[in-house]
Amino acid sequence: MSDFLTLENVNKKYSTFSLKDVSFAIKPGEIMGFIGRNGAGKTTTLKSIMNLIHYDSGKIMAFGTDMKDNELANKQRIGFALSELDYYPNKTIRQLMNVTKRFYKNFDEKKFQQVCDLFNLNIDKKLEELSSGMKVKYSVAIALSHKAELLILDEPTSGLDPVSRDEILDIFREIVKSGDRAILFSTHITSDLDKCASNITYIHDGSIVYTGTKKDFVNSYLFVKDKSMNKSLLNEYIAYKELDDRIEGLIDINKKEIFEKNNIKVEEPDLEQIMVYLERRDNHESFAL
Repeated sequence: MSDFLTLENVNKKYSTFSLKDVSFAIKPGEIMGFIGRNGAGKTTTLKSIMNLIHYDSGKIMAFGTDMKDNELANKQRIGFALSELDYYPNKTIRQLMNVTKRFYKNFDEKKFQQVCDLFNLNIDKKLEELSSGMKVKYSVAIALSHKAELLILDEPTSGLDPVSRDEILDIFREIVKSGDRAILFSTHITSDLDKCASNITYIHDGSIVYTGTKKDFVNSYLFVKDKSMNKSLLNEYIAYKELDDRIEGLIDINKKEIFEKNNIKVEEPDLEQIMVYLERRDNHESFAL
């Protein structure tokens, strides 16, 4: 099955930060979580995909064609939203829809109303009157109403309460169920990925650390809780914390036997544990209070 989106060795250099050979791909039917700490390069990558910033080198393909050469045609097939909708806050959703629909030849106003009804979204409310969750639903409604095949969303669940987040993730799962749409969304809320993502791409300091299935990523590591406080094994950790009653940390799956021989408990980590300890790698901070 052909990729909806492919990035090949994308580079963008700023004075204090750089994207370095960013490469990944997403296929129809996939929900890809794009993870990394704040400032890692998630938003810069998404803006590069949409040609909102000009990257220095590399290639970005959408639906099998070069994004730069076919920008207008490809953007008809993409639904894109940054983390905050803050333009024209005094305009109603209906007024914004009437402007937005001019840019999409396939925009279906009836479909937009149907989706808004499904989302309990009052289109006569002003943008400034919408909650964060409702703003995300508005972005999704616009995307679905012009038959977008690929949704690219920057931090869509950030700031939402747990109920609203769960509702948005249910919507994401429903969108890709038919297999002819895909979603790429950036997030630092790893629990969201546990609920809906099939694939993840992890970026650290402008470089891709991992891209592939969520299952393979999680299965590459184990989480250790060592109540024996065996400091002779500290070099075997990817990263660790020394707590009052235990040492806990992340290890490579290949280190499992070493710890089990020392009667130390290992378990499957969650995404949050993996991300926290990978970010701590080579950076065991100590604080003086």
